[in-house]
Amino acid sequence: MATCALGICDGSGFLYDEATNTARDCACRPQMIARNRARGLAAVIPERYRDVDFDRFPVTEIDAKVVAATRRYVSRIDANLDAGRGLWFMGPVGTGKTTLAMIVTKAALDAGRSAARYSLPGLLSQIRKTFDTGSHNDLLERLVAVDLLHIDDIGAEQTTPWVLEELYSIINARYEEQRAVVITTNIMDRDTLCQQITERTVSRLTEMCDELPLLGHDHRLDLRIA
Repeated sequence: MATCALGICDGSGFLYDEATNTARDCACRPQMIARNRARGLAAVIPERYRDVDFDRFPVTEIDAKVVAATRRYVSRIDANLDAGRGLWFMGPVGTGKTTLAMIVTKAALDAGRSAARYSLPGLLSQIRKTFDTGSHNDLLERLVAVDLLHIDDIGAEQTTPWVLEELYSIINARYEEQRAVVITTNIMDRDTLCQQITERTVSRLTEMCDELPLLGHDHRLDLRIA
């Protein structure tokens, strides 16, 4: 049984007036529509990240300023999603980018918002499959409609004209609709990233996201030592 995220209606997305036998939209209806349109997208938090938290390792070892900025974002998750504001984590392998991005995605889901999470190679693989089924436009519409789109490993996919165009189409559509994205990339240098995913895509992401650089060593090595 569906429930109202705001605790106002009976979960149907409508408020009924028995006296006049009329109905009007509940304030939760836009979120309900977004969740319905997001069905079939990859919204599941992987097992490895289901218990991540600000007060647990490895987050306790990540750059404190970046963690604080992420915590501020999460504390205003609804306002940030409504405004289309996102976060852009960048840094070397193992510095905590995906962990922090997962915390944001979990916060969105816990707030009753729709979210989808992909690695860029995985997302592009999913898009490729839609050409065989004729569902390409439907997938792109759902990727635009979801409240939060989390994409890992931007710049990791081999550059081809098709990859560049698909990525730009997704980012630009979300930019125009003021939909938030959370992304991670290992590429720190802006010129290199522009060469990898085009300057116009980087420009959109720069406007949409707060950039949070992460430096330091690979925290996965700490787990091996422990």
